[in-house]
Amino acid sequence: METPATTLSLIDDLVSQLGQGAVQWGEAIDARYQADWSGAPPVRPLALVHPAHPGEVATALRICHAHRVPVVPLGGLTGLAGGAMPQENAVALSLERLNAIEQVDTAAATLTVQAGVTLQAAQEAAQAAGLLLGVDLGARGSCQIGGNLATNAGGNGVVQFGMMREQALGLEVVLADGTVLNMLRPMLKNNTGYDLKQWFIGSEGTLGVITRAVLKLHPAPRARVSALVALPDYASAIRLLRLLQAHFPGALAAFELMWEDFYATSLRWSQLASPLPQAYPFMVLAEVTGRDQALLTDSLQTALGEAMDQGIVLDAVVAQSQAQALSLWRIREATAEFPTHLVPINFDVSLPIDQIGDFAEQCVSALTARWPDQRTLRFGHLGDGNLHLTTDARSLGASLTPEQAAHEVEEMVYALLAQRGGSISAEHGIGLHKKPYLQASRTPAELAAMRAIKLALDPLNLLNPGKIFDLTQQDPKATP
Repeated sequence: METPATTLSLIDDLVSQLGQGAVQWGEAIDARYQADWSGAPPVRPLALVHPAHPGEVATALRICHAHRVPVVPLGGLTGLAGGAMPQENAVALSLERLNAIEQVDTAAATLTVQAGVTLQAAQEAAQAAGLLLGVDLGARGSCQIGGNLATNAGGNGVVQFGMMREQALGLEVVLADGTVLNMLRPMLKNNTGYDLKQWFIGSEGTLGVITRAVLKLHPAPRARVSALVALPDYASAIRLLRLLQAHFPGALAAFELMWEDFYATSLRWSQLASPLPQAYPFMVLAEVTGRDQALLTDSLQTALGEAMDQGIVLDAVVAQSQAQALSLWRIREATAEFPTHLVPINFDVSLPIDQIGDFAEQCVSALTARWPDQRTLRFGHLGDGNLHLTTDARSLGASLTPEQAAHEVEEMVYALLAQRGGSISAEHGIGLHKKPYLQASRTPAELAAMRAIKLALDPLNLLNPGKIFDLTQQDPKATP
């Protein structure tokens, strides 16, 4: 099909400013840039741009703004909500070439990176300086810092260090018209009006494109000990969480809860023998940090012994080596196998901690009443109130397509969540996939405020349009 003259004009301008190698279009666009991990069908964008440094991001956005062409920022494409899905009428802006680690400041304990640096590369740079970046998640080798910030990523360490938002001291952001906001100020205290960087963290590229970041680092622990703990019920998980936080104030690095359905499935998939002699209703993978490995191991064993005496814990195994710890964590990280073994309908929700157990049971009961053979796996980052549910669409019967199954299950689960005032997204964002359900977690007044911010910063609706929410027809200038 012949390329329209308007598109050719846009491409000519991009090539003239960024160079032939930085712009692809048509069949030259590799398939890996046409979809993220959300499972949505691939979409070939109008063009693909690969800026080589932050200044070229501003140039690309300025050109697209002049042509009134939307732009979809692409990070590592590991998102599950469709926030980075390309659009046919939009330019896809890949940030993977912005991969420079610019500075590790050991005195200030900060790390300055470009947006395309992978989370793992940032972690390794901090580690080489004897410091620690406080966010970790399974996609660390592929996800990028810019995307982590744009989605306010969470993961395993939130109970100790907080979400990605808590790691960000400063940002550089490019607005839709190419204006650069230099907010790379590393100070912890800076009460000079609105904290503008917070508007862009979690905005999924709809307000601006993050190009650089100053991240807070933490002292690297000299010792780290993991334990797998068996529990009789959900209430015991909360009691154990509080007991470990009391024994290890500020040093409980992870508290991952696995229901029996998830635990047994993970062992089967990985062909691992359970470290414990029998099945239990709940398992917790806990990790604590400290200064001395032997003392920390003894302290954790003492704390778990106390929990056993109180009837909180039924059994436990404490890792005695790094290899044993990795083996325990392999059980929890079975989520990477979901696309291989399931047709997954994934939920990433948050509620007050005391409601999570009842909500998880309520969901499974409702699903079973509708589909007696349903198969749902439950796990979560309990320390920060984050529950994950994954239902295998194939277990709902052959009469439903995967799309129909996902819609019916989502309607059921999100309706139950709305009754409890929970959040439909704890750490994966809204994107396209959760957009129809956003009103379950946000009031009309909140949505109106979000739209007002979007129109103030991107009045032509050019940055990642249609993600998170749609601008209403009465919004002025809402059509690119």
